[in-house]
Amino acid sequence: AEAAEKLDAEHDFQDKLDAARRWAGDRRLQVGLQLLRGRIDTEGAGQAFSTVAEAALAALAPRVEAEFALTHGKVKGGRLAVIGMGRLGSGEMTVESDLDLILVYDHELVDASDGRRPLSPSHYYGRLCQRVINAVTAPTSEGPLYAVDMRLRPSGNAGPVAVSLAGFLDYQRQSAWTWEHMALTRGRVVAGPPVLAEAIGRAVREILCRRRDPAVLVADVASMRERIAAEHGTTDPWAVKHVRGGLIDIEFICQYLQLRHAAAAPEVLHAHTPAALRALAGAGFLDRAVAGDLLAAHRVLDG
Repeated sequence: AEAAEKLDAEHDFQDKLDAARRWAGDRRLQVGLQLLRGRIDTEGAGQAFSTVAEAALAALAPRVEAEFALTHGKVKGGRLAVIGMGRLGSGEMTVESDLDLILVYDHELVDASDGRRPLSPSHYYGRLCQRVINAVTAPTSEGPLYAVDMRLRPSGNAGPVAVSLAGFLDYQRQSAWTWEHMALTRGRVVAGPPVLAEAIGRAVREILCRRRDPAVLVADVASMRERIAAEHGTTDPWAVKHVRGGLIDIEFICQYLQLRHAAAAPEVLHAHTPAALRALAGAGFLDRAVAGDLLAAHRVLDG
């Protein structure tokens, strides 16, 4: 509400972009100071940094849509949702984290938008989503709001910037690789109409809860881990993400176990890594002592 109020106090669209940057910058500074003073721990800071980003996106996206509609109108029944992936989705952002995003739209069956310069729905949402990304990344007089990474969208960098709900779900059900479902365990809708957010949430949960061949699953996860090690492997103990026993390994263990057991126990699905580890231990799929070691390591490495 505060972010929306700051943006609505400005009449010019460029001024709204600057207002979003000032607001988010002030809030990130506030979180950082609380962390330095010991008023919150690193897990709490990660959740707070993520909440700031989520609030900024939720305030900015509909105002970009409104600006876009001045020229191209609206698509009947059109809705746009922003799925946060990675650290944004899991609520584990740092002050330097970028935003891993997937943009999903839905609409009624129509040929074009109703504006003075109408566009077909696919072109409409392709251009609109590019505007949303630009609104976040553009270096205005206040600097960029966040860097954005879209590589986790269907088909990666080769795929369209915006994907329809039907296309997104069809891809996840029919074509996605195991590592893409691993990434999806950390996905959640961070901005968009509740109806579309709920539809995406239900469908993603159904996808993650489907039964999998354990042998194929573990082989796929191990293969992806080997590929990452080949590209980013290091013996530097300070490279806490990629060093053996680092954050990547903790996340892979967590994501593998969620995909392995979600069909029998959907309650193990949590986007937040520590919460997922606790749930896996509580459900009996992870030894409690091992879970304690993983949580302690995650707390140190992610701090």
